[in-house]
Amino acid sequence: MGYAGKLEMKSKARSLRKKGFSVKDIQKKLGVSRSSVSLWVRDIQLSKKQQERLYLNKKTGALRGSIIGAKKKQKEREELTRKLLAEGEKEVGDVSSRDRFIAGIALYFAEGDKADGHVSFNNSDPKAIRFMANWLREFCNISEEKLRGSLYIHDDLDEKKAKKYWSKLTGIPLKQFTKSYIAPNNLNRLRKKKHIYGVFRISISSTILHRRVTGWINKVLE
Repeated sequence: MGYAGKLEMKSKARSLRKKGFSVKDIQKKLGVSRSSVSLWVRDIQLSKKQQERLYLNKKTGALRGSIIGAKKKQKEREELTRKLLAEGEKEVGDVSSRDRFIAGIALYFAEGDKADGHVSFNNSDPKAIRFMANWLREFCNISEEKLRGSLYIHDDLDEKKAKKYWSKLTGIPLKQFTKSYIAPNNLNRLRKKKHIYGVFRISISSTILHRRVTGWINKVLE
């Protein structure tokens, strides 16, 4: 760029600066170095209103950048999660009947009732409840009419809706549900995640079956 060209650029830079443009914006518009722009406009005093606008633009730009950065990180986390889930499922592979049998024993050991006289399993996770309902049917040789369902739910939630939900999920008719336990909602206690369908319990009254399941657990724990 010749001397005349530099003078023209300097004139344009000063004009833009007087209108309240930032050094960065002027650099982009004119396609010159930031150091040159800074040198050309360093003696120009901006009005208070212009300074406030530049400050707000800077803050908005920083905020926009942080939002874009956060969204990028969120997308990366979601992609990593999908990848790890897919890898986990691939590592497990096909699940055999014996695999389901052992998995059910482990689940019962963790969440099942240990008291003698009946077999019962409590959980708020629909997948766990559905799995155990099928597990009881597949491995425990029980008749459908012996299955019982019951609900633990807070009084500010819809009991009727919850019972229909669990009945459809498990295949246990509503007529085989026992009385629900309605817990008072404690307004002073903040629950991070409220289970809108409560906690469900599958149960079978059978001392013989309970002792069989206990035997299975003992064997697996050996």
